Amino acid sequence: MNILMVYPMYPDTFWSFKHALKFVSKKASFPPLGLLTIAAMLPKDWNKKLIDMNANQLMDDDILWADFVFISAMSIQSESASQVIEKCKKLNANIVAGGPLFTSTPEYYQNIDHLILNEAEITLPRFLSDLSEGKPKQKYTSEDWANITTTPLPLWDLVSMNE
Repeated sequence: MNILMVYPMYPDTFWSFKHALKFVSKKASFPPLGLLTIAAMLPKDWNKKLIDMNANQLMDDDILWADFVFISAMSIQSESASQVIEKCKKLNANIVAGGPLFTSTPEYYQNIDHLILNEAEITLPRFLSDLSEGKPKQKYTSEDWANITTTPLPLWDLVSMNE
């Protein structure tokens, strides 16, 4: 399975530090920690590629390579996220989206194939289990909170143990 993870661009504002980053030889000020966390939770044998649009350009070939395009975004990234979604839709890509933007306004993203909302540590394993059975749903949500006080097994291993 080929997974493309896309982190949309931040708009050019004071808080993006876009112009100040040149002084410290950096391309982005905020790494895509949510997507990196998701990457660690996906099955080890899946191919994963990350495009941080604040540092690299998203190309059509990247999208065409992927079986699924995972997008995570904050509200400030909504314009860029919408452009990514539009581009993916034109290329018939399967989209999986999560993060604060999609969790706060899921009603605006009915065109997304799969929404992984709230705590991905809880909802992503459910999606992965349904996907492995060939019946993934459009929306995964939970009222529960992830336990961040311990270091459990990788979540995919926990799902596999329950099979």
